[in-house]
Amino acid sequence: MWEESYKVKNIIINGKGRAFCAGGDVKDVIEMVKDPSKHERLAHQIDTEYNMIHFMGTMKTPYIAIMDGITMGAGGGIVCPAPFRIATENTQFAMPETSIGLFCDVGASFFLSRLDGYLGTYMGLTSRVVKAEDALFAGIATHFVPSERLEALEAQLAKLDNKYDHEAVHRTIEAFAVNKDHVPETYTLHGEHQHIINQCFKYETVEEIIRALKENGSKFAIDTIDTILKRSPTSVKVTLEHLCRGSKLSWMNCLRMELQLWQTVPFAHDFVEGVTSHVIHKRAPKWNPPRLEDLDLEEDIRIKFFYANTKRRLFFSNQEDYDLHPYRRFALPSEKEILQTKDLQNLKTVQETVEWFEKDRNGKFGVKQKVEDVLNRAVN
Repeated sequence: MWEESYKVKNIIINGKGRAFCAGGDVKDVIEMVKDPSKHERLAHQIDTEYNMIHFMGTMKTPYIAIMDGITMGAGGGIVCPAPFRIATENTQFAMPETSIGLFCDVGASFFLSRLDGYLGTYMGLTSRVVKAEDALFAGIATHFVPSERLEALEAQLAKLDNKYDHEAVHRTIEAFAVNKDHVPETYTLHGEHQHIINQCFKYETVEEIIRALKENGSKFAIDTIDTILKRSPTSVKVTLEHLCRGSKLSWMNCLRMELQLWQTVPFAHDFVEGVTSHVIHKRAPKWNPPRLEDLDLEEDIRIKFFYANTKRRLFFSNQEDYDLHPYRRFALPSEKEILQTKDLQNLKTVQETVEWFEKDRNGKFGVKQKVEDVLNRAVN
């Protein structure tokens, strides 16, 4: 319907109240996990969800997700496939699955693994909440619009006449977004913090990441260790493995990998324990195994979860696939794009590079902060 009807010019999804989407009903899910008679129902629910996520990430009709509030867990799967992802001052984005004994799912192996440097790995392992303007700088959001302008923006989007006109949608959103002189109230994922993340989260084992954080020794690094050690050791190791793999897989293959994990990970101990303790009883979970060092990467993670002989396969409604999001040009330039363009265009100074990208992005807010941060870290 959304794709076929010429009456549908664009699709807007937003939330009501203080949340866009605070996640799926995990209490309902663990009841299905514990009851074998409900496993078929759970399988249908998960398969349908993953088919929907793939469809949302491949639609030709412009799709706009407005994160005016809490956007966590399943909310990430609704938002991140969209070409247009709007953050406001109320945005709180996180993938908190490692805190409940699951893994970062709903396409996170694709969208987290493609954030700047190792920011996605950091977010996945720690469940870090990214707020307001930080969502734009991180690459989660493509635009930053004050919440008081959203009603007028939606009214203007409803007036657009042409179907499949992503450029018109982009221009319309930018007309309501903050201008390039906006002073961000939230700007934390840059500078030394981003440098520590890139240096410490580049490894493919959690033990090496912890070791690097200890060697760094900063308050940020020590706090990060403390956070990771509170998460499910199994979930942390599964999440790191699937982000490493996802960085090399296409959109469809990331979803296929995650469906396989959904047939194994929730039936291990920690998911039921995590939801029961953390969500229902509001107490610290008792993970099993309780420590990272109790888990062998090959035997306990790869063979048990990634190489398991699972039965279900995904059959998508279309065969559209990609390795990078096809509409990434509407977001701020990535760290990789900034460094490559500076060399390709022979830009000599930070200011020259800022001016080039501000022209390329038509004066988009965040370009100056992003380019300056990336180039200053590259020099230092």
